[in-house]
Amino acid sequence: MPRSIWKGAVSFGLVTIPVKVYGATEEKDISFRQVHRADQGRIRYKRVCEVCGEEVPFAEIVKGYESADGRMAILEPSDFADLPAADGKTVDVVQFVDVDDIDPTYFDRTYFLEAEKVGTKPYVLLREALAETGKAAVVKVALRSRETLALIRPVGDVLRMHTMLWPDELRDSAFAAPEGEVKVSKAEVAMARSFIDQLSGDFDPEAFADDYREALEKVIEAKLEGVELPAPEAAPQEAQVVDLVAALRASVEAAKKRRQEAAAS
Repeated sequence: MPRSIWKGAVSFGLVTIPVKVYGATEEKDISFRQVHRADQGRIRYKRVCEVCGEEVPFAEIVKGYESADGRMAILEPSDFADLPAADGKTVDVVQFVDVDDIDPTYFDRTYFLEAEKVGTKPYVLLREALAETGKAAVVKVALRSRETLALIRPVGDVLRMHTMLWPDELRDSAFAAPEGEVKVSKAEVAMARSFIDQLSGDFDPEAFADDYREALEKVIEAKLEGVELPAPEAAPQEAQVVDLVAALRASVEAAKKRRQEAAAS
């Protein structure tokens, strides 16, 4: 069982729900160390001052903010003392919204909320009320010394909390929009919809796997065992198709074939 990273309470009107917060995700990426090829020794980095060239002990390192014009502001612990506190232990519900109204781009990290024993009944009450109304609770919470917006929603028997980015942390997407007016024909849209229909279904995350990580694990295992991996098969060359309708028609046929093969297996 994972360790809780935070303990506090969800304030639901005049009802208080004591909770523990757990990280809901963990990265499965393979991590590497930088080593010396000759003797496999680990490479260590030192904190070196770029002005005097001396190694600086951690105790002598302070926070500095460099402005656009190159000026440096050194901040001491006392400079943070009068700032709005971000160490509160209460999660305040500020609004209830439809989940579909929240742009997923705002979501940052996901956490599980576990009720303390005395908070079990109000926890279930909030969970059931949100589920029946189809709503989620927008809250303010202080995690890791920083206040953030978050969204609490019911998923099965558990309340999940998704921390959210502030509006000014989202970049303007206008630059990525196609320039000018681009027209597509009804035939192209119809064929695209046909392709979408072929690949439509209920989302099952268990049906997907990280092919790259699995292949990399095999490479690492072979290296550890000192054996050679079989040469990978060459990927088939795909022909360049200029006609969008022809390309989509070929995609639909390929999707149908994959479905038939999957059904037969």
